[in-house]
Order: sequence, then structure tokens, then C-alpha cells
Amino acid sequence: MVATRRAQMMEETRAKLIRAARKAFAANGYAAASMDDLTADAGLTRGALYHNFGDKKGLLQAVIDQIDAEMLIRLRAARDRAQTPWLGLLDESIAYIEMALEPEIQRIMLLDGPAVLGDPSQWPNQTACLRTTTQTIQALIDEGTVKPMDAEAAARLLNGAALNASLWIAAADDPHAVLAKAVEAFRHLAVGLLQTEK
Repeated sequence: MVATRRAQMMEETRAKLIRAARKAFAANGYAAASMDDLTADAGLTRGALYHNFGDKKGLLQAVIDQIDAEMLIRLRAARDRAQTPWLGLLDESIAYIEMALEPEIQRIMLLDGPAVLGDPSQWPNQTACLRTTTQTIQALIDEGTVKPMDAEAAARLLNGAALNASLWIAAADDPHAVLAKAVEAFRHLAVGLLQTEK
């Protein structure tokens, strides 16, 4: 009983810190977010932050993991609404690119995240995303929709194009104008994978 309560309290503490950090990082950016302010906002101490996340960078990783999990749910929904697996792959990729317009995702996932944690394609959550895209492309190859090719290579290039489009949008002076160009170019690139009728 005591162990269960302790685990529950630790989870509540982590949730409070992540919530406060997410708010601070979205509003002020990672660099300007004060650890003292965000721990005070959570009603906790710096010690709680260090104990649960190691440091501010660890807290950023936890925030990114939470946002990424939420994005994944939305992306899967976009994919599942499509009429065919090919259109689902396209819709999921374009939904990801469009999320670059959302201020919280733009600031935390696409601007501060890469600056602090390095190349997003190397983040742990990208491995699962790559595996899913590879499996989808392999299935599309197997059914004859996509040309025969190495499915992982195609998945890496497709995911990389979507990620780079999102980074471009996030850093642009006019993100909406860039979005339209990026989505159009992405569609043209993706269509190049399709099997041509003989």
C-alpha cells in the first residue's frame, strides 16, 4: 500500500513538472524558461525536478515525449480516415507537416527540441515511426501500389522529407506560405514512389 501510494505521488509530481514545463517552454522557449519559475508554478522544488528528470534537458525530453505521443494519436486518426493505405500514408505525412503551424509544436518540437537535443531523426521515438512507415511501404510494395524498392530506404526518405518540411515551416517568416509550397512538393515526391501503369 505504501509503495503504491509512493509511486502514485511520484507520478503526480512528474505530471505537475511536465505540465508546468510544457506551458513555460511553449510561452517563453526553452532557453528563457526559468527552472525556479516552472518548479514554483508546479508547487514543487528544484530538487523534485532533478530527482525526476536529472536536469532541464531531461525535462524537455519528457515534454517532447508527451507531445509526440499526442501527435501520434492524431496522425494515426488521419491515416485511418483515408480510403486506401496509400492515401493514409500521404494523409498522415501531410498532417505531420501541417502540425508545424501549431505554436506549441513549432516552438518545442521543431525549434527548441532540435537545438537542445540534436537531430530529431535520431530521437528514440523516431525509431518506432520509421518502423511503422517501413512496414506500410512494404505492404504497398507487396500489393503493387508502390514500385519495388528497399522499403526502409523509401521510409527514411519520406519521413526525412516530412521532417525537413516541418523544420522549414517552423523557422519561416511566413509559415503559411511555406506550408503550401512544402505540401505540394511533398506530394510530388511521394507520388514518385507509385507503380506506373504499364
